[in-house]
Amino acid sequence: QVQLVESGGGFVQPGGSLRLSCAASGPTFNTGAMGWFRQAPGKEREFVAAIRWSDNNSFYGDSLKGRFTISRDRPKNTVYLNMASLKPEDTAVYYCAANNRGRPIASTLWSRQYYAYWGEGTQVTVSS
Repeated sequence: QVQLVESGGGFVQPGGSLRLSCAASGPTFNTGAMGWFRQAPGKEREFVAAIRWSDNNSFYGDSLKGRFTISRDRPKNTVYLNMASLKPEDTAVYYCAANNRGRPIASTLWSRQYYAYWGEGTQVTVSS
């Protein structure tokens, strides 16, 4: 059984930066993907970014590439989300998600249905 533990959320002013971490316990990932979603109050959970474990390719939600960067530490089964130039509209609960099966294509990674494991979420608040 895989468990995901997020850390790194908090309060930041507009234009600031934060780094989220997600550590997966359990079996070592050799395939599949890990990623991030976010959910703002009153909105649906949306795809932020994902990294495919087999080839380290990364994928981003619309308009987030350039400000957000996903990376991994493979031996540690850990994925990071570096967020820069944060805006108030980035305020949300950020969830780590993972699946340790398959070699998903981009459209699969955008879908919540692909992910078998979820963290409890970490709050990110961007406000002046």
